[in-house]
Amino acid sequence: MSRCGLFYISLLVLVLRYSVESCVQRHVRAQVPETLQPGYVVSKVNLDRCGFRRLYLVSNDPDFAIETDGTILTADVITVPDDGKSFWVLVQDQRGHKWKVDVNLSPIEQVSQKSSSAVLRRAKRRWSPLPFNIRENDKGPFPKDVEFIASDSSVNYTIYYKIDGPGVTTTPINLFSVVSNTGLLRVHSAVDREEYPQFIFTAHAFDRYNNQEKDQPLPITVNVLDENDNAPQFSSPLIFSVEEQSNPGTVVGKVNATDRDEPNTPHTSIRYTLLNGTDLFAINYFSGLITTKTATLDREAQDRYFVRVEVKDMGGAPDGLSTQGLASIFLTDINDNPPTFKESMYKAEVKENQADVLVLRIPVDDKDLKGTPNWKAVYEITKGNESGNFLIKTDPATNEGLLYVAKPLDREKQDVMKLELMARNEAPLVRSSSSWKKVPIELTVTDEDEGPEFSAPILRLKVKENVPNGTLIGTYTAVDPETKSSKGIKYYKLTDPGSWINVMETTGDLKVANTIDRESPLVYNSTYNITVKAVDESQKTGTGTVLILIEDVNDNIPIIPKPDMVACSRDGQRSVILVDAVDYDESPYSGPFTFELGKESEGKWKIKDPKPGTSVVLEQAVDMPNGVYKVPLLVKDLQGVGEEQIVSVRVCECVKEGVCAAQRISSRLGVWAILAMLLALLLLLLLCLLFVLVCSTKGEKLRMTDEYDGTGGMLLKSNTEAPGEEVKDALLVTPGSGLDGGGATLERQTMVGAAGGAFGQQATHAGSMYQGGTQGYMTNQSMFSSGQYGGGFYGNSSYNKFSDMSILDTWRTNELYLDNKLVYFGEEEDGRFAADLLKSYGYEGVGSPAGSIGCCSVLSNQDSLDFLDSLGPKFRTLADVCVSKTERGEQ
Repeated sequence: MSRCGLFYISLLVLVLRYSVESCVQRHVRAQVPETLQPGYVVSKVNLDRCGFRRLYLVSNDPDFAIETDGTILTADVITVPDDGKSFWVLVQDQRGHKWKVDVNLSPIEQVSQKSSSAVLRRAKRRWSPLPFNIRENDKGPFPKDVEFIASDSSVNYTIYYKIDGPGVTTTPINLFSVVSNTGLLRVHSAVDREEYPQFIFTAHAFDRYNNQEKDQPLPITVNVLDENDNAPQFSSPLIFSVEEQSNPGTVVGKVNATDRDEPNTPHTSIRYTLLNGTDLFAINYFSGLITTKTATLDREAQDRYFVRVEVKDMGGAPDGLSTQGLASIFLTDINDNPPTFKESMYKAEVKENQADVLVLRIPVDDKDLKGTPNWKAVYEITKGNESGNFLIKTDPATNEGLLYVAKPLDREKQDVMKLELMARNEAPLVRSSSSWKKVPIELTVTDEDEGPEFSAPILRLKVKENVPNGTLIGTYTAVDPETKSSKGIKYYKLTDPGSWINVMETTGDLKVANTIDRESPLVYNSTYNITVKAVDESQKTGTGTVLILIEDVNDNIPIIPKPDMVACSRDGQRSVILVDAVDYDESPYSGPFTFELGKESEGKWKIKDPKPGTSVVLEQAVDMPNGVYKVPLLVKDLQGVGEEQIVSVRVCECVKEGVCAAQRISSRLGVWAILAMLLALLLLLLLCLLFVLVCSTKGEKLRMTDEYDGTGGMLLKSNTEAPGEEVKDALLVTPGSGLDGGGATLERQTMVGAAGGAFGQQATHAGSMYQGGTQGYMTNQSMFSSGQYGGGFYGNSSYNKFSDMSILDTWRTNELYLDNKLVYFGEEEDGRFAADLLKSYGYEGVGSPAGSIGCCSVLSNQDSLDFLDSLGPKFRTLADVCVSKTERGEQ
């Protein structure tokens, strides 16, 4: 190369160097106090001429910190010596250009007032090496010299150096070393900047002779210069989506990549590139933003695209490191395709008189994404369904249209139904030139044998209430739709809640069956409904409804619904009450009402402001004490129909309006109350005594043996009318000459008793005892007896007396005895007297001078006892019973 060429190159370098160095000032001088506190602003490096370049500023003195705008701050308490303090600031831009700025601080001069002979003292200057740099991944050879460490104390002393800290005594250990005599710093192996971007360790200067440290420890900074040894990497998934048919420039997504090399350097300046699909998509080289380039992306043609993306550092320079990835771009669906019918026209048949029947399934095609609102079809009948006979639905599984008959069709009215059906989507059409499709449908109505039809589906009749039964109120007939005739049709009621109407089976006449009452709860708005069924000869049926509009008559009088009223008495004021009346008839047979007081209430009550209306105010005419008053009130309707009604008014003191206060009752007992309590106690004692007396009553029972027929029995008391009495021997009167004696005496005793509910008579005859007119009724056993033998057995017998027999036992014994005797006398044996046979009641037999004397006969009381002579030997036992023991002994 010629000397001229070298000159120009040198000149260019100097110009460039000058242009670079001229961006910052070379020296900064400032006067500061002797003692500086942390955070004190010392000065500022002017960076205005550097433009917008990103700069890195670092101080070689750890006591000072440099901000990004060049401001110099103190990091600790600092004392500035008299001779000043110096350090430097290193400025570096992104391209590696460096500038050194010297900073000199001098203390503000102060004169000591202690001594005029005081002199200024110069402080020892501190050593301050620049930051050292090493390159990452250095190839060696190692150890490799870095830089010398020099202390100002080496001028006066023989110094040796030591270092400690990260990279020396801590991880990574023994990466750096220092030649102790010379201060040469060495590195022993390659360093990865991404792992250790900077090392700050401490250097010490010692006197070689006494090993004393002659200078303050100095932090040594070693920066690891970056090398482009890391390719960019994708930091997010390469999966994107965009709507189909999007306009050019629509954002698809952003590719994100990172580089581990030093930030804000060309090593981390990434360039993004698409390697394919550039006709459809574009990517921003620096941001990685992917956009569309065309509006022709169609999901129905292709729903996914694969695009290869490359990221490269060094701003895409050929020597940059790169990484490639495959991005997936999905096209999302829009409703750009309407549903289309597969046929140009649809035909079908449907039977008349059918409802809720599926007539036709109508398929459609839709290219949009299945299952989305863009695909789901919605059908609409646009023509031919004005009467609402049809219903269209969508099958959610197949997307077909389902056409139903909603109301029965009548072939006699229209045999062909023409419809127009439109299909659309749930979502509106987007960026499409198409429109919703329509298709015609033709339905043929087939004939079917139909039931009779009434002349009108609903028949309205007007009837006055309370018309007589049997009144004809109308006729409701039906005809056969095919023959238009009513022949052979019969009519029946389906519903008639009150059974008010009869339907004539053959004619359809409607006649009143029961009283029609407009005020009945079966009537709503003066309307009563019945339904009628018509049946033809083929058992086809039809139904119709009859609406009976009931006209009102004046069959109800006004009534007072609440006749019991409360009038509150107040001091100095007379009570008033409001009486309401109602009439269930309609106008003009109801209100307004007229109210009149009965004659019984004149002078006691009066009507306040007696005007026609539905209520009246009843007021006391005179002062009356508290109590209940019956007030007759005549209420008449607008036609003057009504009757007198009684309003019961209770005048009382009220706790609140309309509620009487509770009556005061004295808690003290009066004289009559005490007497009533004593009387009840005495009655209770008497009942107890009577109960004890009844339970302690003793009866008698005589046991006998019958030697004549071998049967036995009990001689029981007769005509016991009350508890506590006993049959005594004195009642038995013995005749003087046995059975054949005359002049018999008769003693009659009548006894009436309450215990047990028994009543009767007792008669004792001479020579024998017979209870002839005894009738008894016992309530506790429901026993009735008539004509009983009171107390003896036939034949000679001896007496045994039992005193512990109650009346109940007596009656039970009588029952057993009579049952045995009846069975015995019912048998027909030889030698038996005919008169002793069991006869039916009412036939007493003939031939006996004394009449019937059967075993179960009831004898009246007679004065003559001659009939005893013909009784036969069976009654000797009775005679023996009636004879006392002394008389038998004398015989």
